[in-house]
Amino acid sequence: MPNTPGAVLDGLRATLGDVDLGTVDADGVAWRLQTLDGWDSPDSRSEMTDREGDHGAWAGPVYLGSRPITLGGTIVAPSQAALEEAMERLRVAAGLTDTLLTVWETVPKQAIVRRSGKPLMQYVTDTTATYSVMVTAADPRRYGIDPKSGTADLPSTAGGLQFPVTFPVSFSAVAVAGEVQAYNAGKFEMRPVLIIDGPVTAPAVVAQYEDGRIQQLLYSQNLAAGEQLVIDTDAHTVTLNGNVSRRRFLTVPSGWPAIPAEQTVRFQFRAAAHNPTALLTVRWRSAWM
Repeated sequence: MPNTPGAVLDGLRATLGDVDLGTVDADGVAWRLQTLDGWDSPDSRSEMTDREGDHGAWAGPVYLGSRPITLGGTIVAPSQAALEEAMERLRVAAGLTDTLLTVWETVPKQAIVRRSGKPLMQYVTDTTATYSVMVTAADPRRYGIDPKSGTADLPSTAGGLQFPVTFPVSFSAVAVAGEVQAYNAGKFEMRPVLIIDGPVTAPAVVAQYEDGRIQQLLYSQNLAAGEQLVIDTDAHTVTLNGNVSRRRFLTVPSGWPAIPAEQTVRFQFRAAAHNPTALLTVRWRSAWM
Protein backbone atom coordinates (compact mmCIF):
# COMPACT_ATOMS: atom_id res chain seq x y z
CA MET A 1 0.00 0.00 0.00
CA PRO A 2 1.57 3.36 -1.01
CA ASN A 3 2.40 5.93 1.62
CA THR A 4 0.36 9.12 1.65
CA PRO A 5 2.49 12.22 0.99
CA GLY A 6 2.51 14.52 4.00
CA ALA A 7 1.67 11.76 6.48
CA VAL A 8 3.43 11.76 9.85
CA LEU A 9 4.79 8.33 10.75
CA ASP A 10 4.82 6.73 14.17
CA GLY A 11 7.99 7.17 16.23
CA LEU A 12 10.62 9.89 16.27
CA ARG A 13 10.53 12.92 14.00
CA ALA A 14 13.34 15.31 13.05
CA THR A 15 14.28 17.65 10.21
CA LEU A 16 17.85 17.68 8.91
CA GLY A 17 18.35 20.41 6.35
CA ASP A 18 15.41 19.95 3.95
CA VAL A 19 14.78 16.26 4.78
CA ASP A 20 11.86 15.55 7.13
CA LEU A 21 12.62 12.31 8.95
CA GLY A 22 9.56 10.63 10.43
CA THR A 23 7.23 11.70 7.62
CA VAL A 24 6.24 10.82 4.05
CA ASP A 25 7.56 13.39 1.59
CA ALA A 26 5.90 14.75 -1.56
CA ASP A 27 7.39 11.91 -3.67
CA GLY A 28 5.76 9.27 -1.49
CA VAL A 29 9.05 8.33 0.23
CA ALA A 30 8.61 7.25 3.85
CA TRP A 31 11.49 8.39 6.08
CA ARG A 32 11.40 6.34 9.28
CA LEU A 33 13.58 7.67 12.12
CA GLN A 34 14.33 4.89 14.59
CA THR A 35 17.43 6.08 16.47
CA LEU A 36 18.55 9.50 17.66
CA ASP A 37 21.71 8.86 19.66
CA GLY A 38 23.42 11.82 21.31
CA TRP A 39 20.37 14.06 21.50
CA ASP A 40 19.97 13.25 25.21
CA SER A 41 23.16 15.00 26.41
CA PRO A 42 26.69 15.83 25.29
CA ASP A 43 29.77 14.53 27.08
CA SER A 44 31.45 16.64 29.74
CA ARG A 45 35.14 17.46 30.08
CA SER A 46 37.10 18.28 33.22
CA GLU A 47 40.52 17.86 34.79
CA MET A 48 41.43 16.19 38.05
CA THR A 49 44.80 16.90 39.70
CA ASP A 50 45.91 14.36 42.29
CA ARG A 51 46.56 15.76 45.76
CA GLU A 52 50.16 15.41 46.79
CA GLY A 53 50.51 13.42 49.99
CA ASP A 54 46.77 13.13 50.51
CA HIS A 55 43.73 11.21 49.37
CA GLY A 56 41.71 12.32 46.39
CA ALA A 57 42.23 15.02 43.81
CA TRP A 58 41.56 18.67 43.14
CA ALA A 59 38.58 19.05 40.81
CA GLY A 60 38.75 21.58 38.00
CA PRO A 61 35.83 23.23 36.22
CA VAL A 62 33.44 20.98 34.29
CA TYR A 63 32.37 21.97 30.77
CA LEU A 64 30.15 20.40 28.15
CA GLY A 65 31.86 19.13 25.03
CA SER A 66 30.51 19.17 21.49
CA ARG A 67 27.40 17.08 20.76
CA PRO A 68 27.78 14.19 18.27
CA ILE A 69 24.36 13.00 17.06
CA THR A 70 23.56 9.88 15.04
CA LEU A 71 20.28 9.64 13.13
CA GLY A 72 19.31 6.21 11.88
CA GLY A 73 16.32 4.54 10.30
CA THR A 74 14.77 3.22 7.12
CA ILE A 75 13.82 4.76 3.78
CA VAL A 76 10.89 3.16 1.94
CA ALA A 77 10.26 4.49 -1.58
CA PRO A 78 7.63 3.77 -4.26
CA SER A 79 10.35 2.96 -6.84
CA GLN A 80 14.07 2.37 -7.14
CA ALA A 81 14.56 5.73 -8.80
CA ALA A 82 12.73 7.48 -5.94
CA LEU A 83 14.88 5.60 -3.40
CA GLU A 84 18.11 6.62 -5.11
CA GLU A 85 16.99 10.24 -5.26
CA ALA A 86 16.06 10.13 -1.56
CA MET A 87 19.48 8.77 -0.62
CA GLU A 88 21.16 11.57 -2.56
CA ARG A 89 19.03 14.15 -0.75
CA LEU A 90 20.07 12.74 2.62
CA ARG A 91 23.76 12.88 1.68
CA VAL A 92 23.34 16.55 0.78
CA ALA A 93 21.30 17.29 3.92
CA ALA A 94 24.17 16.08 6.12
CA GLY A 95 26.10 19.14 5.03
CA LEU A 96 29.76 20.03 5.37
CA THR A 97 28.74 23.51 6.54
CA ASP A 98 26.30 24.66 9.20
CA THR A 99 22.99 22.81 8.87
CA LEU A 100 19.87 23.13 11.00
CA LEU A 101 18.70 20.02 12.85
CA THR A 102 15.26 20.26 14.47
CA VAL A 103 13.86 17.51 16.68
CA TRP A 104 10.08 17.61 17.00
CA GLU A 105 9.64 16.83 20.68
CA THR A 106 6.70 18.10 22.73
CA VAL A 107 8.76 21.27 23.03
CA PRO A 108 10.63 21.33 19.67
CA LYS A 109 14.35 22.02 19.88
CA GLN A 110 17.14 22.62 17.37
CA ALA A 111 20.90 22.66 16.96
CA ILE A 112 23.34 23.78 14.28
CA VAL A 113 25.29 20.74 13.06
CA ARG A 114 27.85 19.63 10.47
CA ARG A 115 28.55 16.22 9.01
CA SER A 116 31.04 14.14 10.99
CA GLY A 117 31.98 10.80 9.53
CA LYS A 118 30.60 8.93 6.55
CA PRO A 119 26.83 8.64 5.92
CA LEU A 120 26.04 4.91 5.89
CA MET A 121 23.28 3.70 3.56
CA GLN A 122 22.55 0.07 2.76
CA TYR A 123 20.04 -1.37 0.27
CA VAL A 124 17.57 -3.83 1.76
CA THR A 125 15.53 -4.19 -1.44
CA ASP A 126 15.36 -2.11 -4.61
CA THR A 127 12.88 0.24 -2.88
CA THR A 128 14.06 0.07 0.74
CA ALA A 129 17.31 1.10 2.40
CA THR A 130 18.65 1.70 5.89
CA TYR A 131 20.60 4.82 6.82
CA SER A 132 22.84 6.09 9.61
CA VAL A 133 24.10 9.67 9.53
CA MET A 134 26.39 11.27 12.13
CA VAL A 135 26.48 15.04 12.62
CA THR A 136 28.05 17.14 15.36
CA ALA A 137 26.89 20.34 17.03
CA ALA A 138 29.84 22.48 18.15
CA ASP A 139 27.51 24.33 20.53
CA PRO A 140 26.19 21.65 22.92
CA ARG A 141 22.99 23.52 23.73
CA ARG A 142 19.61 22.53 22.29
CA TYR A 143 17.67 25.69 21.51
CA GLY A 144 13.97 26.48 21.27
CA ILE A 145 12.82 26.95 17.68
CA ASP A 146 11.15 30.30 18.40
CA PRO A 147 13.65 33.18 18.43
CA LYS A 148 13.05 35.89 21.01
CA SER A 149 13.98 39.53 20.71
CA GLY A 150 13.34 42.83 22.39
CA THR A 151 14.32 46.43 21.71
CA ALA A 152 14.97 49.41 23.93
CA ASP A 153 15.61 53.12 23.39
CA LEU A 154 17.88 55.07 25.67
CA PRO A 155 16.08 56.12 28.85
CA SER A 156 14.65 59.60 28.70
CA THR A 157 15.40 60.47 32.33
CA ALA A 158 18.74 61.43 33.83
CA GLY A 159 20.44 60.12 36.94
CA GLY A 160 20.43 56.62 38.34
CA LEU A 161 23.21 54.34 37.20
CA GLN A 162 26.48 56.16 36.49
CA PHE A 163 29.62 54.83 34.82
CA PRO A 164 31.96 53.47 35.90
CA VAL A 165 29.78 51.58 38.39
CA THR A 166 30.85 51.54 42.04
CA PHE A 167 29.24 48.89 44.21
CA PRO A 168 26.75 48.84 45.79
CA VAL A 169 24.85 49.96 42.69
CA SER A 170 22.18 52.65 42.99
CA PHE A 171 19.11 52.81 40.71
CA SER A 172 17.67 56.00 42.17
CA ALA A 173 16.29 57.44 38.94
CA VAL A 174 13.11 56.23 37.29
CA ALA A 175 13.70 55.50 33.59
CA VAL A 176 10.78 55.37 31.18
CA ALA A 177 12.70 53.35 28.59
CA GLY A 178 16.00 51.59 28.10
CA GLU A 179 15.37 48.01 29.20
CA VAL A 180 14.75 44.58 27.64
CA GLN A 181 13.57 41.76 29.89
CA ALA A 182 14.88 38.47 28.46
CA TYR A 183 13.44 35.23 29.87
CA ASN A 184 15.06 31.83 29.27
CA ALA A 185 12.35 29.15 29.54
CA GLY A 186 14.88 26.34 29.14
CA LYS A 187 16.86 24.31 31.65
CA PHE A 188 20.35 25.59 30.73
CA GLU A 189 21.95 29.03 30.49
CA MET A 190 22.21 30.74 27.12
CA ARG A 191 24.21 33.70 25.78
CA PRO A 192 22.40 36.44 23.87
CA VAL A 193 23.38 38.63 20.93
CA LEU A 194 23.27 42.38 21.60
CA ILE A 195 22.85 44.81 18.70
CA ILE A 196 23.35 48.56 19.07
CA ASP A 197 22.24 50.94 16.31
CA GLY A 198 23.63 54.47 16.22
CA PRO A 199 23.85 57.34 16.52
CA VAL A 200 24.99 56.90 20.11
CA THR A 201 27.83 58.20 22.27
CA ALA A 202 29.86 55.61 24.25
CA PRO A 203 27.05 53.09 24.59
CA ALA A 204 26.84 50.60 27.45
CA VAL A 205 24.70 47.59 28.25
CA VAL A 206 24.05 46.56 31.84
CA ALA A 207 22.74 43.09 32.66
CA GLN A 208 20.86 42.89 35.96
CA TYR A 209 20.11 39.42 37.34
CA GLU A 210 17.33 38.21 39.60
CA ASP A 211 19.79 37.80 42.48
CA GLY A 212 20.92 41.43 42.14
CA ARG A 213 24.19 40.79 40.33
CA ILE A 214 25.29 43.30 37.70
CA GLN A 215 27.43 42.80 34.59
CA GLN A 216 28.48 45.64 32.28
CA LEU A 217 29.56 45.89 28.66
CA LEU A 218 31.17 49.29 28.05
CA TYR A 219 32.00 50.47 24.52
CA SER A 220 34.42 53.39 24.43
CA GLN A 221 33.72 54.60 20.87
CA ASN A 222 30.77 56.44 19.32
CA LEU A 223 28.44 55.07 16.64
CA ALA A 224 27.32 57.36 13.83
CA ALA A 225 23.88 57.30 12.25
CA GLY A 226 23.49 54.12 10.20
CA GLU A 227 26.27 52.25 12.04
CA GLN A 228 25.52 49.00 13.83
CA LEU A 229 27.52 47.17 16.50
CA VAL A 230 26.89 43.45 17.10
CA ILE A 231 28.09 41.92 20.38
CA ASP A 232 28.01 38.11 20.44
CA THR A 233 28.30 37.13 24.11
CA ASP A 234 28.95 33.48 23.25
CA ALA A 235 31.66 33.98 20.61
CA HIS A 236 33.03 37.02 22.52
CA THR A 237 33.10 39.05 19.34
CA VAL A 238 32.29 42.71 18.70
CA THR A 239 31.64 43.56 15.04
CA LEU A 240 30.94 46.93 13.46
CA ASN A 241 28.80 47.07 10.31
CA GLY A 242 29.04 43.35 9.73
CA ASN A 243 32.76 42.96 9.05
CA VAL A 244 35.03 45.15 11.22
CA SER A 245 36.22 43.84 14.59
CA ARG A 246 35.90 46.33 17.44
CA ARG A 247 36.60 43.93 20.31
CA ARG A 248 39.46 46.08 21.64
CA PHE A 249 37.06 48.94 22.35
CA LEU A 250 34.71 46.86 24.53
CA THR A 251 35.39 46.53 28.24
CA VAL A 252 33.91 43.54 30.08
CA PRO A 253 34.86 44.19 33.71
CA SER A 254 32.82 41.43 35.33
CA GLY A 255 32.43 38.76 32.64
CA TRP A 256 30.19 38.18 29.65
CA PRO A 257 26.46 38.11 30.47
CA ALA A 258 24.29 35.02 30.06
CA ILE A 259 20.63 34.28 30.75
CA PRO A 260 20.35 31.54 33.40
CA ALA A 261 17.84 28.71 33.11
CA GLU A 262 14.25 29.71 33.92
CA GLN A 263 15.28 33.25 34.82
CA THR A 264 14.88 36.76 33.46
CA VAL A 265 17.78 39.13 32.87
CA ARG A 266 17.10 42.85 32.48
CA PHE A 267 19.35 44.33 29.78
CA GLN A 268 19.54 48.08 30.28
CA PHE A 269 20.69 50.47 27.54
CA ARG A 270 22.81 53.44 28.61
CA ALA A 271 25.05 56.01 26.93
CA ALA A 272 27.13 59.09 27.72
CA ALA A 273 24.50 61.30 26.02
CA HIS A 274 20.86 60.78 25.18
CA ASN A 275 19.85 60.28 21.55
CA PRO A 276 16.22 59.37 20.83
CA THR A 277 17.06 57.30 17.71
CA ALA A 278 19.69 55.04 19.30
CA LEU A 279 18.45 51.48 19.72
CA LEU A 280 19.44 48.32 21.60
CA THR A 281 18.16 44.95 20.33
CA VAL A 282 18.58 41.77 22.39
CA ARG A 283 18.16 38.40 20.64
CA TRP A 284 18.02 35.06 22.42
CA ARG A 285 16.48 31.59 22.45
CA SER A 286 15.59 29.36 25.38
CA ALA A 287 18.21 26.64 25.83
CA TRP A 288 18.40 23.08 27.14
CA MET A 289 21.41 20.87 27.92
